[in-house]
Amino acid sequence: MTFAYADSTAVLGPLALRAEPGSYDLCAVHGENLSAPRGWEVIRLPDAGVDQGPSTDDLLALAHAVRVAGLGPDVGAAPEPAVSRRKGHLAVIADL
Repeated sequence: MTFAYADSTAVLGPLALRAEPGSYDLCAVHGENLSAPRGWEVIRLPDAGVDQGPSTDDLLALAHAVRVAGLGPDVGAAPEPAVSRRKGHLAVIADL
C-alpha cells in the first residue's frame, strides 16, 4: 500500500519486492478491510499471483498468428497507422 497525498488516493497492490519508503505491506485481511479518509479514493490493483486471463496484447498476438497461418508466411507486418494530428509529443492516430 502507498499513498498519493496530492491526489488524495491510496493504492493497494501486490506485495513489494523490496523495501520502499512510504510503502507498507498488508496482510490479506487488513488489505480487504482498508478504508481511506473521507474524500480519498482507494485504488485496488489486481493481485499479480492471480491469473487474470488473456490480455488484449495476448489476443492481438493470437489473431496475428492465425492471420499469418491462414494467409501464408509472406504476410508482412501491419502498415503503420496514419497520424492525423500532432501536438507536441502526442499524436492522434486514425482507426483502421
